[in-house]
Amino acid sequence: MDDVLLRMRGIVKQFPGVRALDGVDLDVAAGQVHCLLGQNGAGKSTLIRVLAGAHRPDEGQITWAGEEVSFSSPSAAIQRGIATIYQELDLVPGLSVADNLYLGHEKATAGFVHRGAQGAAAQQVLKKLGHPEIPVGREVGRLSAAQQQIVSLARALARDARLIVMDEPSAVLAHDEVENLFRVIRDLIAEGVAVVYISHRLEEIRQIGDQVTVLKDGRTVATGLPARSTPTADLVSLMTGRRVEYLFPARDEAPVFPEEFLLKVDGLGLKGSFEDVSLTVRPGEIVGLAGLVGAGRSEVLETIYGARRRTSGSVVMDGRELPAGSVRAAVKAGMGLAPEERKSQALLLGEPVARNVTLASLPRMTKGLPGWLDRRRERTTAQEATSGLEVRPADVTRPVRTLSGGNQQKVVLARWLLGSTRLLLLDEPTRGVDVGARSEIYALVRRLADAGMGVLLVSSEVPEVLGLADRVLVMREGRVVHTAPAGELDEHRVLDLVMEGIVR
Repeated sequence: MDDVLLRMRGIVKQFPGVRALDGVDLDVAAGQVHCLLGQNGAGKSTLIRVLAGAHRPDEGQITWAGEEVSFSSPSAAIQRGIATIYQELDLVPGLSVADNLYLGHEKATAGFVHRGAQGAAAQQVLKKLGHPEIPVGREVGRLSAAQQQIVSLARALARDARLIVMDEPSAVLAHDEVENLFRVIRDLIAEGVAVVYISHRLEEIRQIGDQVTVLKDGRTVATGLPARSTPTADLVSLMTGRRVEYLFPARDEAPVFPEEFLLKVDGLGLKGSFEDVSLTVRPGEIVGLAGLVGAGRSEVLETIYGARRRTSGSVVMDGRELPAGSVRAAVKAGMGLAPEERKSQALLLGEPVARNVTLASLPRMTKGLPGWLDRRRERTTAQEATSGLEVRPADVTRPVRTLSGGNQQKVVLARWLLGSTRLLLLDEPTRGVDVGARSEIYALVRRLADAGMGVLLVSSEVPEVLGLADRVLVMREGRVVHTAPAGELDEHRVLDLVMEGIVR
């Protein structure tokens, strides 16, 4: 195409023992959204780091605006008009919003920053993004995750970027925030800016994308596919190398559960977050909590688990009320939590897979004197647990940070399968997980339920809640506003319920 802004040909990048990129090709046109798809480990992150100047390619050619280039550093790429918004945001928490926006290209004279002019300019950029309410003088570390995502995008706009790479930009955004993000992207491409958009959510690709490139095992397996008309089954097949339907495990249309409750929550409240939440979970039942980010769903799970101290109500497990704010009591009662932010809340990233799997069962891993860890037993136990879940790679001595998002999530699940867990709390179980691993996690959750485990699930993706849960509770502004069997709801009905009273 004549309007190609970026052309990458035969890009190769090798790390010790790993050929991360093996001849990748990518063309991105000005004024278009080019979507980059692939499973975790396919090479997407490495490719965008090469483009951003964070990695030097071992082989290949990069042409930018018709000129062959080689970016020696991220600042070199930025100076040429390429801005990257990483999934793991690289903002400076201790600096203000305005300072983050203009870091490295401050509005200054003779070394003196013009704070007023810089603040005013930052305010204009945020206004363009539809977020004038974000205080430009506030430290970024004090903002919410969604606000930090907006600041990262604002920083790219403040640099007059001609190409913006967005890596999973919607992962921490609510439904209305995603719509606002798409509005901004459409405005950008109307001005001739190019966007490379990376997401595991195929429905987003349909909404915002123009063309699609698919990577698998470090290679380009398809490029230039029309984003809106390429069948989902074809995209999944290209990503995984096999036909994987983006479907949920079969469930009974009219499931029958035991009469007794495994979990009974009555009038649960957490001041400033949610109130009067009542729900039940029976053995073998999957109950889903649907709602917008900020509706209080995650807080409900954390309060049930004892990570937050409830201000009202009761949590009863197997007929016994649990004390408020006691994780120890919840775990002892047979409860396990896979939290939303697995990297910061569930995993010890520098520790091996084995240690992360056995973390909740360490007393069983001892020998001889109390406190003496039997490392061989720990490794063997972890190996058995992870092999059943097909965690890849299979080496349990490997640091857990080196695993893909889907395999990290399996490690968290394996931890709770070791003990006497009877109720599993899942918060955004497939966030940042590719479509192939999603199918495996869905199948695993259904198998656990079929074996008698109760599951309480939170997800921002309405199709996920409806496809996996037996019964759904819809939350809005800290309250449960509707309860129904999943089969009686559809995505439009759920969205109407969560938006009712918020949007008139």
